[in-house]
Amino acid sequence: MGKITFILGGARSGKSQYALSLARESGAGKVLFIATASAGDREMRLRIARHKRSRPRGWRTIEEPRSLIRALKRAPRNTQLVIVDCLTLLITNLMLEGHSDSFIEKEVKSGFKLLKEIGCDSIVVSNEVGLGIVPENNLARRFRDTAGRINQAAARMSNEAYLMFAGLSIKMKGEK
Repeated sequence: MGKITFILGGARSGKSQYALSLARESGAGKVLFIATASAGDREMRLRIARHKRSRPRGWRTIEEPRSLIRALKRAPRNTQLVIVDCLTLLITNLMLEGHSDSFIEKEVKSGFKLLKEIGCDSIVVSNEVGLGIVPENNLARRFRDTAGRINQAAARMSNEAYLMFAGLSIKMKGEK
């Protein structure tokens, strides 16, 4: 059974870069990167292109904005490490598609169970969305609440958890 490392932090806190550095340090040769972003506008297309350039060329990427399970089922058998970047984009995509909170939570929890069953280590990235003000509209509050519940479940299901601030990691869970 593989180890799951969970990386949580605010926007531009260094989560993705930290995930990449952990993956490089792991020594895994066969890395699968599951990208959950959708390129809905020019700025997002540029952001995605920048993220792609930051990954080693030998890593395989699966772009799957709506189903962690579907992406994991496409993982090559010889995969040594999986990176999922990021849960909050997955949540957003499913929410905007009209799925219920319970469906979204079940999808992510089932994805975590599958990560454990695959047997290789994994790194999962998510945004901390509960440190700001209470959003003024229902959809934003629903997103914050759902992401918060999913992040709590992800932290429980993970072997290690880190919180990122200003590019610095704080270990919250796991061996010292």
